[in-house]
Amino acid sequence: MRTAPPPRIITSNQILRQQYHTLRSGDIVIGRLRLKTTEEHLLLDLVERGIILFPSALSQHLCRSKTFQAHLFSGQMLPLTMSIHDQHDMLKTVNLYQQNGINRVVTKLDRKNAGMGIHLWRDVEDVFTHAALGSLPFPFVIQPFAENSRDIRVIILGDYIESYARHNPNNFRNNLHCGGQSNPCELSGEQLDLCRQAMSRGKFPYAHIDLMIVESGETFLAEINLRGGIKGAKISPADYGSRVEAIHRHFLGTR
Repeated sequence: MRTAPPPRIITSNQILRQQYHTLRSGDIVIGRLRLKTTEEHLLLDLVERGIILFPSALSQHLCRSKTFQAHLFSGQMLPLTMSIHDQHDMLKTVNLYQQNGINRVVTKLDRKNAGMGIHLWRDVEDVFTHAALGSLPFPFVIQPFAENSRDIRVIILGDYIESYARHNPNNFRNNLHCGGQSNPCELSGEQLDLCRQAMSRGKFPYAHIDLMIVESGETFLAEINLRGGIKGAKISPADYGSRVEAIHRHFLGTR
């Protein structure tokens, strides 16, 4: 009786591309896939063929789409955070926001990072007008503007947890890329639980997580990613990389 060949372990995107059509069920791909905007379907194909991805295909897809995050994590995000894919979604949201007396709103372009795709609007009708006229491209995320909210970035790499507050006195975008400043801060147990829940739901083995703390003191998930900038963090790039590699090695050791 012929035994099955041992699984192949793919650790580079170049090798993945070269061997893509010969991969078999049980083969393992380690590390994030470098995909073009229209190539996310490859994640589905790999999973359907039984190829094991680490990080998971779900986490990799979530990293690439803010609208997907708003779908999956709606219960953990600021209430009435919505994914908008077309004018029908937008019209429903106009009615919903006006019923709830929501004025200023924020939109997040689907694939923009570092605060570059975040826009503040006077009201939801302005968003509808720009979307209908084509100057605001679909899809995007819309949510009520949380006045005086605070921002915390959390880095979780196995047993390493670091958190720091980000603040910009001149801009509601607290991203350091947009001029924000950072200061170390402690997470509450409830905030850490929120991070862990998001990682579990999205099958993230490690993560960069942005939390939003509103005036009432409630904490909501703003965004989650497998990787983000570490400007403002204590961890060095070398330590960061070695910890990620250690998580990858540990996963392979459990197979």
